[in-house]
Amino acid sequence: MTDFAATRARFQLPAGVIYLDGNSLGPLPVAAAARVARTVEAEWGEMLITGWNKAGWMEMPARLGDRIGRLIGAEPGTVVLGDTLSIKVYQALASALEMNPSRRVILSDSGNFPSDLYMAEGLCRTLGDGYRLKTVAPEEVEAAIDETVAVTMITEVDYRTGRKHDMARLTARAHAAGALAVWDLAHSAGAIPVDLAGAGADFAVGCTYKYLNSGPGGPAFIYVAPRHAEAARPALSGWLGHEAPFAFDLNYRPGRGIERMRVGTPPVLQMAALEAALDVWDMAAMADVRARSIALTERFIAGVEAACPALTLASPRNPAERGSQVSFRHPEGYAIMQALIARGVIGDFRAPDILRFGFTPLYIGEAEVDGAVAVLAEVMDGALWDRPEYKTRARVT
Repeated sequence: MTDFAATRARFQLPAGVIYLDGNSLGPLPVAAAARVARTVEAEWGEMLITGWNKAGWMEMPARLGDRIGRLIGAEPGTVVLGDTLSIKVYQALASALEMNPSRRVILSDSGNFPSDLYMAEGLCRTLGDGYRLKTVAPEEVEAAIDETVAVTMITEVDYRTGRKHDMARLTARAHAAGALAVWDLAHSAGAIPVDLAGAGADFAVGCTYKYLNSGPGGPAFIYVAPRHAEAARPALSGWLGHEAPFAFDLNYRPGRGIERMRVGTPPVLQMAALEAALDVWDMAAMADVRARSIALTERFIAGVEAACPALTLASPRNPAERGSQVSFRHPEGYAIMQALIARGVIGDFRAPDILRFGFTPLYIGEAEVDGAVAVLAEVMDGALWDRPEYKTRARVT
């Protein structure tokens, strides 16, 4: 049984703040600062360039990839870190399209994160020759998978509403139609149980700065199913994805298995922070995290609906159909969220009208849920959001 009091003690949480935005950026793990400092001072400072060998920097993307793999149901040796999520989306899509050359359609849904759609559109423009992105409503994805689709690109948990797709069902449908399946786990990894191997996913990608708490700009990861490991060719054929980077060949030869999905130099300092963050996950069982997440989100929904009737639930009511976040709608959602933040309850806003709250049981409990409900009720009852300073949009919402 996971000791959530013990995991909470592993995070630096500012006094007087209820942090319900770990689905955007996880808080600082207490051990991360010392771990990064050690990397800076004892490794970079003392070892200089020899740190690539002596400190194991070159192996970190695969070693940490395996640790993440255990959280997402991936087979050993199938996950590697590096670069950004958008780059990993591009890699997965390009490889999947090349593996299904008789088809030209990427299928996604309107609830997908825009960056994923932008990357797909850009890839289609580059390829030309009839390649296109087809987008349907989230509930229409299954019916839209037909013999024209080369690859499905679905984010398992909708970033706005928390709506959860059925990964196993949609992957099976894609395969039955002759398509490949790419899954974005940005709001899944560390939030809900994921079983990539069991679901038969072909590719998966995700970020580490949300529920995995690697810090702003933390590296992304990519998964390639073992059956595709030697067939998937990386469209972004970077130096570190070469079979022998230090042979300095002028011609590219892809590395073995998941190593070929490496592109650029790994962000060593950021991975040091991630390593410390993953130590906290060694204290937790994902089944316990999920059960507590459901309990907390149910408590929050009940509290908000009782105290704030002007807010409309945007997330699925059935907890089995949502991730570890809850969203409510209101025409003045941005101003309401700014009023909450000013009073120490931090969530975020997603256009056009979504107040979004993330629930991360590693450091959030019932007291935080009840406190957030009380502050939200105060803001709504007194229309405390109706002030000019709360309606001025900042660059990041």
